[in-house]
Amino acid sequence: QVQLVESGGGLVQAGGSLRLSCAASGRTFDSFAMGWFRQVPGKEREFVARISRSGGAVIYGDSVKGRFTISRDNFKNTVYLQMNSLKPEDTAVYYCVGDTSPVASQKPERYDYWGQGTQVTVSS
Repeated sequence: QVQLVESGGGLVQAGGSLRLSCAASGRTFDSFAMGWFRQVPGKEREFVARISRSGGAVIYGDSVKGRFTISRDNFKNTVYLQMNSLKPEDTAVYYCVGDTSPVASQKPERYDYWGQGTQVTVSS
């Protein structure tokens, strides 16, 4: 069993920055890939970013490329999402996820572990 706990969400003005953190416990952290999804009420969950077990490979959703950066610290069992140049359309609940498979995917059903989510609100 793996527990994921997000933090760092909040309210920010358009053009600002936030950094989300996700602390993992319950299993060797570097045994699974990590990522982030987001969801707006009434819409499907959207892939944001994924980072491999070692941190050597990352992928991003098209809507955040060039603005968001995912990273991980395997000593601290934590994954981060640095969000810059935020836009009102980035407003969503952001979920930290873990994947035991080494095969990268942007489909939410492929991820094994989910955090409870943290709200990010970007005002115009």
